Amino acid sequence: MINIGDTIILEPKNSIENEKYRCKLVEKKGELIYIDYPVSMDTGKTAFLLEGHQLKGSFVGKDNTVYLFETEVKARVKNDIPMIVLSYPGEEQLVRIQRRQFVRVDTSVDIAAHPIKGEFTPFVTITSDISAGGAALILPPNGKIKPGTIFNCWVTLPMQSGDYHYLVLKSKAIRIIPGRNEERDKMPIEFVDISNSDRQLLIRFSFETQINFKRKGIN
Repeated sequence: MINIGDTIILEPKNSIENEKYRCKLVEKKGELIYIDYPVSMDTGKTAFLLEGHQLKGSFVGKDNTVYLFETEVKARVKNDIPMIVLSYPGEEQLVRIQRRQFVRVDTSVDIAAHPIKGEFTPFVTITSDISAGGAALILPPNGKIKPGTIFNCWVTLPMQSGDYHYLVLKSKAIRIIPGRNEERDKMPIEFVDISNSDRQLLIRFSFETQINFKRKGIN
């Protein structure tokens, strides 16, 4: 899947800053990969990574798809060139996403919907899925929002670190999907005018959730 010479983008696992490093795969041995020293994509300076540093990595496969994985700095070595040794989880643990698409994960996140101009009565609910671009809300009986309405969505993101992040996202109601049988109606929403820091948190949450699903054998 990943080949010698492929470009890998690294970023700190538990940081909401948009800090990224570029490097190339030099060698691969079982569950370890060897990269040249990564360079900051912002400053062009060589990044100093300590052993034990937790990172997220991504690369573009031959199918033009982005693959994500979690990794850790294992060692620094020098053969013909200085290299950093990273852990590699194997192809089974890679998270596959299409370019220019946000990863959607089927998971429940606590949501509170609040009107901006009093268009509806506030309500609390959960999501059926969420991504960095939007979500699908499970509507309670008192959840009445007209498609096209712009409102504020209070979102609680439980991260793998145990931290909770609370976001207030301006959202747009897209449409109502009637529930079947005993199921409740659903409402897809789009996050609009979202800040880069909030978008990065949502991307990180989606990535961590997919990694957790893979560990549990959930597709």
